Amino acid sequence: MSVVSNTTVLSNFASVGQLAVLRHIFGSVYLPAEVFAEIEDAQREGYAFFADIEQHIFPFTQDGWLHLVSLTETELRLAATLSAGLHRGERSCIAIALQRNWLMLTDDRAARAEARLRQARFSGSIGCLVLAVERGLVPLAQANGWLEAMIAQGYYAPWTDLSLLINRGPAET
Repeated sequence: MSVVSNTTVLSNFASVGQLAVLRHIFGSVYLPAEVFAEIEDAQREGYAFFADIEQHIFPFTQDGWLHLVSLTETELRLAATLSAGLHRGERSCIAIALQRNWLMLTDDRAARAEARLRQARFSGSIGCLVLAVERGLVPLAQANGWLEAMIAQGYYAPWTDLSLLINRGPAET
C-alpha cells in the first residue's frame, strides 16, 4: 500500500523524536512538493524537530524513505477543485490519494472532512500508533507515552488511551 503524508502526521512523530516509526510501519512514505515546502517553512520558523529531515528524504539521500512526488496534470486539476480552505499540501495529498488510490496521512480536521467527502482513504497519528502496536513494533505503553507527548506539544487527539482502539478494525483513526 502506498502512502502520501501531509505535514501534520510528520510533525507529530518528528516532535517526539519518532519519525522513523512511520518508516517501520509503511516502508516508504511519499511527500508532495507542496508538503515539503511546508516543512521548509517550518524549519525557517524554528521548528527544530524538522532540522534534519532531509537525511530521510530521497533524492537528498540515496537511502531516504520519504520520497518526493509531483502531482500529475490530472492531480493538479483535481487539487484546484478541492476546498479553498485547505492548504496546498492538504489539497495535493487528497488529489494524490484519490487519483492513485493511496492512503493519505493527515490529522487536519478540514482535510479529513474533504477526504471523507471525496471518499479518499486516510488515517492519522493515532491510526499510525495503533498500527505500530498491532504489528508488534512497539509496546502499547510506549505508544501511549508518545501519544501523551504529542498531546503535550499541542496535538488535539480524540483519544488518550490507544488500548481502546487496538484491534477495532479499519475505523478512521
